[in-house]
Order: sequence, then C-alpha cells, then structure tokens
Amino acid sequence: MVIACKHVWTYISDYLDGTLDPEVRERVQKHLEHCEICSAILDSTRNILILTADDRVFELPMGYSERLHARLELALHEAAPEDGEVSQAP
Repeated sequence: MVIACKHVWTYISDYLDGTLDPEVRERVQKHLEHCEICSAILDSTRNILILTADDRVFELPMGYSERLHARLELALHEAAPEDGEVSQAP
C-alpha cells in the first residue's frame, strides 16, 4: 500500500522515536527511500532534535532579533491579501 507524503509527515516524530507500529514503519521507510522531500524533512527534523538537545548556549549577533522581526513583518505584509480581496483557504 502506497503512503502519501502528508501521512509520512504526521509519522516523522514517531518514526524518529521508534514508536511506530512495525507495519506503518515499513511503509514509511519504503516511502522515504524514494521521496527526496520527505527524506529532507526527516533529516531536518532529526537535526532540529539534535540541536535542541544540545545544552550549549549561542549568543546571537547584535541586531539579529530586530532584523528577524523586520523580515517577518515584511513577509506577513506581503502575504496579506489586498484590501477588498478575498482570501482563499487551501
């Protein structure tokens, strides 16, 4: 049985934890062998877990927070529908 990417994404955490049912784990593993996007998501999630488990503290460069907030504001402004436009949900 083929498993869709959106289903694999919901299993990523359990896959990494090793708590998936063996049958589901096998289906996810087969999907990951052929899907570059899901494999990249798995690797990224694994990296995030490794980084967040690291108890070292890194100091951010001066002004980083301000630049980040400015970029987020810009992205939100650009993504917002124009006045009078109707937003369509996916």
